[in-house]
Amino acid sequence: MMMKGKKDMLFVENAQSKLEVTSELTETVERVCAYTLEAEKFGAPAEISVTFVDNDEIKRLNAQHRNIDSVTDVLSFPMLDYDEEAEAEIDPDTGEAVLGDIVISLERAAAQAEEYGHSFRREVAFLTAHSMLHLLGYDHMTPAEEKEMFSKQEKILSELGITRD
Repeated sequence: MMMKGKKDMLFVENAQSKLEVTSELTETVERVCAYTLEAEKFGAPAEISVTFVDNDEIKRLNAQHRNIDSVTDVLSFPMLDYDEEAEAEIDPDTGEAVLGDIVISLERAAAQAEEYGHSFRREVAFLTAHSMLHLLGYDHMTPAEEKEMFSKQEKILSELGITRD
């Protein structure tokens, strides 16, 4: 799937069979990814992959990559190194940036949507925005970082009209 923009590429893979992945859901993920790049003024063509998995697979990945043996909602695997000013290192030969991979447990997203009282689409959009910000160098390890990151997530979703419904 091609995002609108310079030559941004978004690859979406459904690697689970427990929940339906509709065209509306993949279009929402595409819009969130593209808008996050725009909002953050990311100036290079970007490549991102998003994989939908079930709880068993995200638990396996969480244990393998983070040594946490439990289900989580989303994992981010940034491919860029950021310097102290949080500037991405762009390949000088191609001018492109492989931002990284996003893995979302659709099972967990569905449970959280029900728990928080909003739509499944909104929860997947929230997790996508959250993970995109991780790919762009943001984190939430301190209260100040968390406040900044969560504020950016909410602004992205609000500006896209993806509200809690």
